Amino acid sequence: MRVLTGVFIAALALAVPAAAQDTDRKVAGGGVMVKGWQGLVDPAAAAKGATIKDSRFEEKDGAFHISAGSQSTYWNPANTASGDYTVSASFTEPKMSEGHPHPYGIFIGGSGLDTDKPSYMYCVAYGNGDALVRGFSNGQVVKPDYFKRQPAASVAKAAAGQPVTQSIAWTVKGDRAECSINGAVVAGFNKADLVGAGKLTSLDGIYGIRAAHNVDIVVKDFGKK
Repeated sequence: MRVLTGVFIAALALAVPAAAQDTDRKVAGGGVMVKGWQGLVDPAAAAKGATIKDSRFEEKDGAFHISAGSQSTYWNPANTASGDYTVSASFTEPKMSEGHPHPYGIFIGGSGLDTDKPSYMYCVAYGNGDALVRGFSNGQVVKPDYFKRQPAASVAKAAAGQPVTQSIAWTVKGDRAECSINGAVVAGFNKADLVGAGKLTSLDGIYGIRAAHNVDIVVKDFGKK
């Protein structure tokens, strides 16, 4: 029994470092470098002492370049959407994350973003072909997820270290809100299922960019139609 226990502990010791190495990094020269834009790390990361200065958000050659430390959101208060609208952007991960994929995408319905109680809803893609739709309400994650993380046929896949590009869009029209990735709807909802107590206040509001921790992405053609 002691031998088996020792083998089991040794196996755990080999398994733990991979996860431990994926703690939030601190990006040198961090901060939000684009005029008019702001950023904020998730409340859970902030509680551990992380700030948006541990990530870097800049503009180069007409695209936003993000090197994220902690999970974070980025927005310009002037970017608001209401009624019927589509918000979209193209996200390129120059090198798909090692270890496990990290997501990125677009959020809508943003309010209280510069406080510790933000509300918004985001749709993100992973470089392994998964998608996820999740919300924050007054700083708390809405449970269950609106669309739990799962494979979606239209989401592009890449091997670790290889480039991958995802075109992501939120379309709000009438009583529906749909997230599309690479031209195909991966999740659609009735507004009544998204707004209410413990959920979003409204689908009107600020829209912006969502990035997981430890991910490097290039965002092009970000905007509203």
